[in-house]
Amino acid sequence: MCLAIPAQIESITNGVAQCRVGEGDTFVSASLMLLDQEALPGDYVIIHAGFAIRKLDLKEAQETLTILRDLANAYAEVQNKYDQEQCACTRA
Repeated sequence: MCLAIPAQIESITNGVAQCRVGEGDTFVSASLMLLDQEALPGDYVIIHAGFAIRKLDLKEAQETLTILRDLANAYAEVQNKYDQEQCACTRA
């Protein structure tokens, strides 16, 4: 499964943007060739399969990142509960 992610453009070289995902140190490269408008450093874009496919405003980007972060946290909680249950079963 592929997931499009929002990221902020940090720099652009030859039509390829280096983008920061969230507030961390995760960077991805994305071609800007599919965008129908100019993108500049500081802009947010949705990235899918190595291509920026749409610009986002700051509010959209923050909301999307919050949803993705909440999903990741929920998955981690479920996985942790499952791991604990499996560990308890092996001791019994």
